[in-house]
Amino acid sequence: MPSASRPKPVRRVDPVSHDDGRCRCPWAGADPVYVAYHDTEWGVPEWDDRALFEKLILDGFQAGLSWITILRKREAFRLAFDGFVPETIVRYDEAKIARLMADAGIVRNKAKILNTIATARFFLAEQERDGFGTLLWSFVDGAPRQNAFRTTAEGPVESEASRAMAKHLKAQGLSFCGPTILYAFMQAVGMVNDHLVGCFRHEACRAMASR
Repeated sequence: MPSASRPKPVRRVDPVSHDDGRCRCPWAGADPVYVAYHDTEWGVPEWDDRALFEKLILDGFQAGLSWITILRKREAFRLAFDGFVPETIVRYDEAKIARLMADAGIVRNKAKILNTIATARFFLAEQERDGFGTLLWSFVDGAPRQNAFRTTAEGPVESEASRAMAKHLKAQGLSFCGPTILYAFMQAVGMVNDHLVGCFRHEACRAMASR
């Protein structure tokens, strides 16, 4: 007789207590790379233009994949894309694109590579105006928004702000920037504080926002 199928484990939606005594958002899991990312980067307000550019590019490469996949390849991405220097990326030619498509260390997707070049052009154009970061932060009125979710089930996958940002970026010819991807981007760079209230990082990120 065929063995009975095992029930899928229930996905946690509430904070999880770890061996170090700290409660974390359940998505951090137990992977040391993911836990470190949760503890030191996710939700921290990021104001640096270049850092925001890199994160937006990496979130675009994540489309259709898991973030941990991109996180594990982040250093390879940085090497392949010349440190994510926009002034260098805008000069990429077909030979460089071919080298990127042959690089097993990154996600080899030509459409996403071309979008990276387009985003670099957009970045430089915005720097000539008010600044790339100023534009992105304007969608949350220049200040981190503080949520107070007790479970991940309470949180949205997109917002009015992420929809407005997506509409603007798409109008500039950018791709892989839908409202769901951009809401994840906003969570990651601290435009919204979506650490659960039971997570030890919630108050820390709220305090950073107030400064």
